[in-house]
Amino acid sequence: MSEKLQKVLARTGQGSRREIESFIKQGRVSVNGELSSLGSRVEVTHTTKIRVDGHIITIKPIQNESCRMLLYYKREGELCSYRDPKRRPTVFEGLPNLNNSRWVAVGRLDINTSGLLLFTTDGELANRLMHPSFAIQREYAVRIFGVVNENKQRQLTFGMKLTDRLAAFQDFKFQGGEGLNQWYTVTLKEGRNRQVRRLCEAVGVQVSRLIRVRYGGVSLPKGLPRGAWIELSPEQINNLREKVHLPLQSVTRVLRKRHRLKTTKIRRAIKRIHQKS
Repeated sequence: MSEKLQKVLARTGQGSRREIESFIKQGRVSVNGELSSLGSRVEVTHTTKIRVDGHIITIKPIQNESCRMLLYYKREGELCSYRDPKRRPTVFEGLPNLNNSRWVAVGRLDINTSGLLLFTTDGELANRLMHPSFAIQREYAVRIFGVVNENKQRQLTFGMKLTDRLAAFQDFKFQGGEGLNQWYTVTLKEGRNRQVRRLCEAVGVQVSRLIRVRYGGVSLPKGLPRGAWIELSPEQINNLREKVHLPLQSVTRVLRKRHRLKTTKIRRAIKRIHQKS
């Protein structure tokens, strides 16, 4: 059965459907030696040769594909892009290498925001998890500088007109703090650019710290260091797939946790030396 070309490539982790559509428009994609056009369909067989920027992309039969997902603890100062002309650190630098695929980020966090960031090898899954129509919850821990009285809380939860359209927090809860720096947890149903910061600025307060702690049913694990990642279990992946109406899978390749392995090995070696002495 034939499928849209952008859907086929999205499954291999080459990007979201929207990104791949732009690749096709730019003439970067070919099928069996012929440049593709937007709307092209393809039936994948063992002789089908799909190239992106001249590189052959390995397309496996759907039933043999295994969706993989990582949870990464993003640090402040890292960019959510593959490369940066200024050579600033990016979130992709510390992820495990893949063969014939690549990690697709599920949404973004701005450079000054830390916390949970999901990656998947399934571009279609990433696209659906980001799409507003599925209303996947995002939860943040936010430290606010300034006073948030009842009137401001009402504005933030009932809705405010930003530059583009109406926006609101689905939930807004006080968590504690001293002086003018107070911690709250907030939840959103979509991930528009800088929405938490823009909503707070609209009522006259400033965000001094922002950490994403949950995406859908996946929460940031306690004890996971910044800059480290873990791979999601098959159950966690299927829970996300079910929320966005994608078929469940029975087999998922899972790697072991990575908590800055080099540092851990060095500490263990030092400990052994002290024990011997």
